[in-house]
Amino acid sequence: MSDWLAHLADPPLEDLGAVGLYLLVFGIVFAETGTLVGFWLPGSSVLFTAGLLAARDNSPLSLPVLVVGVTLAAILGDTVGYWSGRRLGRPWLLRRAGKAAHHLPKAEAFYEKYGWFAVVACRFIPWLRAFTPIIAGTAAMPYAKFASANVVGALCWGALLVLAGYAADSLPWVRTLAYSIAGVAILASIVTPLVSWVRRRRARARS
Repeated sequence: MSDWLAHLADPPLEDLGAVGLYLLVFGIVFAETGTLVGFWLPGSSVLFTAGLLAARDNSPLSLPVLVVGVTLAAILGDTVGYWSGRRLGRPWLLRRAGKAAHHLPKAEAFYEKYGWFAVVACRFIPWLRAFTPIIAGTAAMPYAKFASANVVGALCWGALLVLAGYAADSLPWVRTLAYSIAGVAILASIVTPLVSWVRRRRARARS
């Protein structure tokens, strides 16, 4: 089990060259936050792993380049999502979401409840990471307010995960903690849809 979690939390990226790694990491970060097709991508795991690779001897990766690039990609991704929602509206969001549209009501409720903090916190929740910037746009959140939350979220999520991976190379307990968090996240991703399915079945049975 531990080896399986390690593989999920530490995917084999070292076979790619430096340019390939940068493009992969920055592309995943942008796709997760700037397009709805990227909500299933393992962004957090890739960021942590990129930090691990940067810490290794003779690594082709530069930690400053990773941190700056990831932060900019995350900011740009959320910005694209925001303006897509602002200009195209909720009907476009529903069409674009496809099968993932069942997440939309929960994401909208999360945004309505927490506003600015939702844009920051959504970075740490995969399906919210894809929806919240667009929802902020459809809700016409003032751009200056959105932009400040966007920058804070990008730094807290992207930059810190890369730095955590970098630190884990010399601090084994950080990696162990990451695997534990990954295990909980994987379990939650399995249990949550199952619970929702059971609730829907019970609701249909009562009606």
